[in-house]
Amino acid sequence: MRENKLKIWTIFFNNPIATEEIPALRGAVIANVGLENSLFHNHDADDKLNYRYPLIQYKRIHQKAAIVCVGEGVEAFGTFFANCCFDIRLGQRDVTLQVEQTNAYQHLVQLWDTMFTYHIRKWLPLNQENYEKYMALESMADKFAMLERLLTGNILSFAKGVGIHFEKQVECKITEIDEPRLITFKGVKMMAFDAEFKCNVSLPDYVGLGKGVSLGYGTVKCLDNNDNNINI
Repeated sequence: MRENKLKIWTIFFNNPIATEEIPALRGAVIANVGLENSLFHNHDADDKLNYRYPLIQYKRIHQKAAIVCVGEGVEAFGTFFANCCFDIRLGQRDVTLQVEQTNAYQHLVQLWDTMFTYHIRKWLPLNQENYEKYMALESMADKFAMLERLLTGNILSFAKGVGIHFEKQVECKITEIDEPRLITFKGVKMMAFDAEFKCNVSLPDYVGLGKGVSLGYGTVKCLDNNDNNINI
């Protein structure tokens, strides 16, 4: 079995943050490090959006600010720490970010013979086109099947974005899902899902799947005790 070790660095801050303040957290970090490193903001030199998988993700975990760095994003975010730019403007308030805990490790992202159980929060799987297809489906079974296909696609997009290729089929099964809620993302009303699913891929805790990953949407947490991390 091929091993794919992916660097992960999660920084937990001791600063409470509201969900609507996450874009301000992202903007404040970008303002401090500058626009030179596109990994922080996913725009190229011409300010055009780069559609690669975000390698620096801004989160709200346990009601506090957090940042998850993936792959090349681990080294890039070191510049923020090196500059010690912890005094930021968060919306209408000045904040000094206080690091509560950091967790740097390598995670084995690969296919297994067993299934892992995950929770995914604020998952945005539907764009305008597939939203119409989803709403046209009459049975919940068909809607579940469509969401499972989209989730599988999101996992494959994540793997491709971090340079990992699976040699066998990715399997996903949604086991629980809450009623979707409407949220506004980039000025557009979208359906956000909280769900539990089983998958034969070992995913790192707190990485995002689907749309809005850089702003904390689609955050995944493993519910099993399996540990595929190697501390670094």
